[in-house]
Amino acid sequence: QVQLVESGGGLVQAGGSLRLSCATSANIFSLATMGWYRQAPGKQRELVATITTGSITNYVDSVKGRFTISRLNARNAVYLEMNSLKPEDTAVYYCKASIGASDYWGQGTQVTVSS
Repeated sequence: QVQLVESGGGLVQAGGSLRLSCATSANIFSLATMGWYRQAPGKQRELVATITTGSITNYVDSVKGRFTISRLNARNAVYLEMNSLKPEDTAVYYCKASIGASDYWGQGTQVTVSS
């Protein structure tokens, strides 16, 4: 069974920073495009950022210049550095590993940004 373990969420004031982490097994991580998604209350889950095995990154426009996705092969982990956080960034953040047509999701971690 594939497991993705997320950590790093919490409560922060607007303008603050948080760093999310997601770890999985080596056999999954080495083949997967990793991504962070988020779902705010009453809204659909949306893409935040992705990073390929070759470290090519992609971001949703609303986080460009504020968020940075990275991966560390030695730890089989992907990170999301979030700076200049805004109240509209409040959501449950999910990690996803994609290999071909297969997607594996983490359990989600809550990020709350207060104004």
